[in-house]
Amino acid sequence: MHPAGRARGSRVLALAVVAAGAVTGLAACDSQGNGQALARQACVHVHQSVRDWLRSTVPGTPPATVAELQKEAEQQLRDALPLAAAANSDDGTWNALMTAISESATVDETHLIPSLRGQCAVADTNVNINPQNPQNQQNPQNPQKPANTPNTANVNPRSPGS
Repeated sequence: MHPAGRARGSRVLALAVVAAGAVTGLAACDSQGNGQALARQACVHVHQSVRDWLRSTVPGTPPATVAELQKEAEQQLRDALPLAAAANSDDGTWNALMTAISESATVDETHLIPSLRGQCAVADTNVNINPQNPQNQQNPQNPQKPANTPNTANVNPRSPGS
């Protein structure tokens, strides 16, 4: 190959490497703010793991089926762990989910189910559970208070000692 052809090939290769790096960098920027989405993806595996584990504990289940279901449950948690770790990396509030999943390596899943369910309940819940009054509408009974503001008056006006 002619030296000029090699130089051109090297420049094309360098340009391709720079382009790939830019795409990777942009993809990393795009993943910011995805903590809850990643946690939800992890919880798909967690929910399947819990279902498999609970099916394995049904009395009368043949030992071979128990072993297979528990093996599948463990695999689902292994599949969930990188997603939970990525969620935690994006948003540290998912540390408890990641930790609960990682504990499955040393703790029987039966003991982890309440924690796994609780963490996934948070992930599966709509983030905006207390929306603000978007139109700032007035309350007809009390024009000083917006329409959707709950009544915070003391429901038990008597003092505890009376």
